[in-house]
Amino acid sequence: MINTTDESSTRQANGPNEENGIKKVGGGKFLTFFLAGEEYGIEILSVHEIIGMMPITSVPGTPDHICGVINLRGKVIPIVDIRKKFGMDFKEYDSETCIIVVNVQGVEAGAVVDRVSEVLNIADEDIEPPPSFGKDVQVDFIMGIGKSQSKVKILLDIDRVISSVQILQLHKMVSGETSAHDNSISSTGA
Repeated sequence: MINTTDESSTRQANGPNEENGIKKVGGGKFLTFFLAGEEYGIEILSVHEIIGMMPITSVPGTPDHICGVINLRGKVIPIVDIRKKFGMDFKEYDSETCIIVVNVQGVEAGAVVDRVSEVLNIADEDIEPPPSFGKDVQVDFIMGIGKSQSKVKILLDIDRVISSVQILQLHKMVSGETSAHDNSISSTGA
């Protein structure tokens, strides 16, 4: 288990800001990980810890990309399979598969990834804006493209990747905060 909340992982450059509702990213520290052979990164300040795979309890009525919940030291954490969220082919979990526990809108959630790579410091000048693929391709979850060691890393806005009505409702439901009105989880939405 890697705990990333210590001072050594504190971001040293300017943080992201919002422009027209889209999060912009400045340079800083990013946790990088692999999905289907491609490398992605998320801001280290969003990461709480990294844990190995553990038993996931499925919750009926949730979308396919929401695996269910885990009990992490007495705390119930919703789990999202990022491969499924991005529409990638299924891959059996193996010894490198892990869960990155992140803070999304004040709620801890887990992101299942193929494997974690490293923590990189990427300078402002090494981050390009997300490419445009036209109006039919959704890329609002990409904050930028980081260049490091002659490779590119897709820098994700983890709040947009994981955040959804379902995650917040699931968290409320499993933590006992729901009313009778909120007791069902819709399978529509992000």
